[in-house]
Formats: sequence, structure tokens, C-alpha cells
Amino acid sequence: MKLTFKQDAILNGINIVLKAVPSKTTMSILECIFIDASGSEIKLTANDMELGIETKVEGTILERGKIALEAKLLSEIVRKLSSSGDSMVTIESDEKFTTTISCDNSIFHIQGRDGEEFAYLPYIERDHYICLSQFSLKEVIRQTIFSIAPNDSNKMMTGELFQVTGNQLKVVSLDGHRISIRNIELKDTYRDIKVIVPGKTLNEISKILGGDNEKEVLIFFSTNHILFEFDHTIVVSRLIEGDYFRIDQMLSSDYETKVSVNKKELLDCLDRATILVRENDKKPLIINIEDQEMELRMNSSFGSMNAQVPTHKTGSDIMIGFNPKFLIDALRIIDDEEVTIYMLNPKSPCFIRDEEGKYIYLILPVNFNAASV
Repeated sequence: MKLTFKQDAILNGINIVLKAVPSKTTMSILECIFIDASGSEIKLTANDMELGIETKVEGTILERGKIALEAKLLSEIVRKLSSSGDSMVTIESDEKFTTTISCDNSIFHIQGRDGEEFAYLPYIERDHYICLSQFSLKEVIRQTIFSIAPNDSNKMMTGELFQVTGNQLKVVSLDGHRISIRNIELKDTYRDIKVIVPGKTLNEISKILGGDNEKEVLIFFSTNHILFEFDHTIVVSRLIEGDYFRIDQMLSSDYETKVSVNKKELLDCLDRATILVRENDKKPLIINIEDQEMELRMNSSFGSMNAQVPTHKTGSDIMIGFNPKFLIDALRIIDDEEVTIYMLNPKSPCFIRDEEGKYIYLILPVNFNAASV
């Protein structure tokens, strides 16, 4: 096999697939990037058996072939070959998989492995799919991924629900303390779909997506896998098995207090309040809403803070306590200038939602007795 590339092109391809190389594995072949130039295109692939990424790289095939090269070593070599991204990189291997990587005046010799040993990505039928813009997918991930659970104590909470009904896509995440819901209108009508996509997969896709509103992503579904196809890249992931939580039972339109507030003013106050909170500090933020004003109070071992934010309130006065981080996380990803918060009582969840139903953020309050200590 003998291939030539511009350094920028091969490095970009390596960086894309590197996201699917496992940090720990008992199968050493999975620590490699598979270079397949057996046909008319050059493809790079990485696969950790849960998440697989394949991308096409522009280059010249001088001799066809395929090889697996240790991922981190290949990445480091190509990154440091030249300070000019326009330099040409040559990758050449012999029948014993000894590989020469050269660029300008630098030559590396490394040992590769037979590409036939590599675990190919699973085949996914392409008849069951949806289509949306790269921008929409990148945004919907950004606006929900923060509220998945960080560990596997409950597998369902480490993923996100993707539910398609007609021309509507609903994406849901939750971690036991809050729920994030985004609703997107699709251009076309599709068959109903309900799957749970691992948060790791969505995080990695978000890093690769360019976010162009003019470019599209095709998402294909099978029984056990989901496939994302965009630009010259495909990402295949296992789905999380099981039935997702019954979200509709947790949502309510009942409220006693409705408050509209400038998002930036409220967010600024919350940011200032968290100055007094350390990572393991459980002290909540107390919010007292009376008349047309929201008072925020924070007491911790480092000191106290009081702030007032003007609001437009309808309904009852209320005093309620929250983990300020949960409010900040939700407010940061809402693009509206003004947000509306709905509350029922100090022990019931509050809802931040827009009138069109594009987003809903549910946040559980902290125990009020603990909040008032």
C-alpha cells in the first residue's frame, strides 16, 4: 500500500476517528486506526465495539491496500511531521505490514498490523431514517446533553431518548434531579421511532459536526444500532436497550406562580451566588418571589449573598430552594431574551418552558426545610 495526503487532510481524518478509539481494551487491534485503500477511496475507521467512526480522506492511492496502525502513535507522528499543513505525507507499507511515514525531511518506520484483523462496523439497513440540518442536531445535543447522568448507576440516564412522531423529533435527557426536553419540527413526515442513544455517542458527534444550517445529517435506525451520516463521515453506535422513563407522567401544566424574567439578569445573579459555593457544598439557593420581584439568597461557610431581580409575576408568592447549578445549566442553553418559570409549591418541580413548546426544562427543588437552615 502506498498513499499520499496533504498533512491537514490526513490529520483531520485521524482526529475525527480518534474519538472512537478506546482508552482501555483487552483487544489490542481496537487501539488501531484502520486505513482502507483497497478500493477507489481512502477510508479511516476506529471502533470500540460500542461506537464506530468511519471517514473518507482526500488523498492519492499509488498502491492499493489496507493496514491497521496504532492510533495514538499515528496521530502523534502525523501531527509533528511538519509545521506546514500543506506538506505532503506519504504512508507506505510492505507485505509484512512494516510502515514508512514520511514528510519533507522526516521519516518514521513503525510496525502495522493486518487490516483484516480489524473489527468492521456493523451493517445498518438504510430504509428507516430521518433527515435534519447539522445545525439542528448540534443544537439539540447542546441543549440537552448537560442533564444526562455521568455514570452507569442507571443505564437509561446515561443516554437520551430520540422519539419521532410524524414530523416531530423529541429529544429527552434526565439525571434524577432534572429533565431536559427539546422538540424539533422536521421537514418531512417519518415512521414513528423511539430509541435511547448513548450520551457518549452524542457528545462525540457534536464535536465532529460543523453546525452548518445548509448541510444535512441522515440518521438511520435499526433494532440495536443508530447510524449518523454527514459530510464524508459515518458514526455507528449501539443503542441502549430497554423502555425509557414515562416522561409525560412527570410533566404538568398546573402552576400557582408564573414568573417572566430577563434571562441574562437572572443568570448573572446566579453566577455571582455560586462564588460562595464549593463543589461538595450542598447549600441551596433560596428564591423568594413577592409582588414583581425575585429575591435570591445564598448562605454558605464562605459568606452570604442577597440579590433582587425584577420580574413579571402572576399568581401566588412563593419561597423555594434550588441547586443553583441546575438553574444555571438550563438558562445558559436557552437563547430567548426572557424566560418564563412555572412553580406549583416549594416541593414540586419548577418548569422553564416557552409558549411554542420547543423546550421544557424541569428542575426539582431541594427540601425546603434544608433550604431555610
